[in-house]
Amino acid sequence: MMDRVKLSRIDEELDSSEVAELCFLCHDVVKKKQLEGVRDAKDLFLKLEEKDLLSNYSFLSQLLETIRRPDLLNLLETDSRPPQETGANPTLSAYRVMLYKIYEDMTRENFEKMKFLLNDKLGKRNIETCDTALDLFVEMEKADLLSNTKLTELQTILQEFDQQLASTVQRYREGLSQPEQIRLPPHFSMDDQVCVCVNIFIYYILNLPENGEPVYSDAEPLQTKSSSPPDETEYYILNHNPRGLCVVINNEVFEEASGLKERRGSHQDESTLRSVFSRLGFKMVVHKNLTAKKMRSEIQELGATDFFNHDALVVCVLSHGEKGSVFGTDGLEVSLRELTQPFTSGNAPTLARKPKLFFIQACQGSDFQRGAIPCPVKQRQEEKKNEQSVFEDDAGRVTVETIPHDADFLMGMATVPEYKSFRNTSTGSIYIQELCRQLVRSASKSSENDDILTVLTRVNREVSQGDYQRKKQMPEPKYTLTKKLVLKFV
Repeated sequence: MMDRVKLSRIDEELDSSEVAELCFLCHDVVKKKQLEGVRDAKDLFLKLEEKDLLSNYSFLSQLLETIRRPDLLNLLETDSRPPQETGANPTLSAYRVMLYKIYEDMTRENFEKMKFLLNDKLGKRNIETCDTALDLFVEMEKADLLSNTKLTELQTILQEFDQQLASTVQRYREGLSQPEQIRLPPHFSMDDQVCVCVNIFIYYILNLPENGEPVYSDAEPLQTKSSSPPDETEYYILNHNPRGLCVVINNEVFEEASGLKERRGSHQDESTLRSVFSRLGFKMVVHKNLTAKKMRSEIQELGATDFFNHDALVVCVLSHGEKGSVFGTDGLEVSLRELTQPFTSGNAPTLARKPKLFFIQACQGSDFQRGAIPCPVKQRQEEKKNEQSVFEDDAGRVTVETIPHDADFLMGMATVPEYKSFRNTSTGSIYIQELCRQLVRSASKSSENDDILTVLTRVNREVSQGDYQRKKQMPEPKYTLTKKLVLKFV
């Protein structure tokens, strides 16, 4: 049993909000009904004693570490006698720690947005009783919208107003399998190991890198890598959060009169783009099934945005197309020049000297591209791989090719002029899926600074090596970038 005097001293140091935070973190070990009557830390300690959670300082240390009160850990220091060993040392729920991290990083403005978005699902009466995000999490759990295995609803809501908070959920989902890799020096005693493991475990959840790989050495339980700031003369500087907007126009279903087929599988591209660029720090805006007139309207409205606090702009268009243009759902053309013109330095001065990336998934002609000297081994592998896949082309008619001449543009085309591009009806387009794969690969490498042109070169190589209906596809990046652009997870 822990010293009651020490517990009393800790109680005196904790305010009511901190006690509420501790109660939330204990929801998985103490029944929620029992926690509702807790008035101060002493009440909570009694509940924890009943559950035999204060037999040593392990669990309480985790709690205090999580709510950023390490100063109170000094009160838990023992005398020269070794602490009592127990058969099991309880650990704090990683799920609760993750939710606490979101609460801790959420602004009041975003909290109000979250309440608004949950109003219909939780009910106005329940929403009005919530004073903090922790209260909202509890109500979501009661409504069966949230649990340690049910996180989609929370992540989707967070993506609406704060991509960094949404990425906290994503990192938790990806990183739970990693903590067992952490090693401790062999000279640590059992109880030392308990305390250190607890602190590492909490640090891991609160500070997990985007690639899901904690950094440590045999001499030190935890360390982080440092990197020097990029050279502003060589690299575009990305220091805002969010980095800027990523706008996706996904034309999947076309009007019957257009004569264009439904672009089955395009929803997979939209989903993958949303996931990857959210993790790269961009605020997502998605438009679905726009006519040519509506596409022009949305692009013009976007061009009128004040980009002063934006580092970059990304626009992705998924549609049928032809050389130099893409189609609206009504079958009418929108030229590539019309897509980029509103963002030139003359039309959007707050985007001047900032990278503007356009990725176009659409055919640029009606011809099929064929390989001149195919590699037999690679060809057999790809044909076997794609045997059960269904590919379609994003084809159209031929017009004049255009590309913006102003600085700091990049146009990533799914295919070279005159040719078709391919889309798997189940998994999405060949180009967009490979683009996202290579962006993730580059963003996950903490030791390398692969710029966007290096990434697109890899995309060219991987896509060109495949076989699609015994045909080929060759993507084509065009650019007037004046610096290197490196995209990393935020």
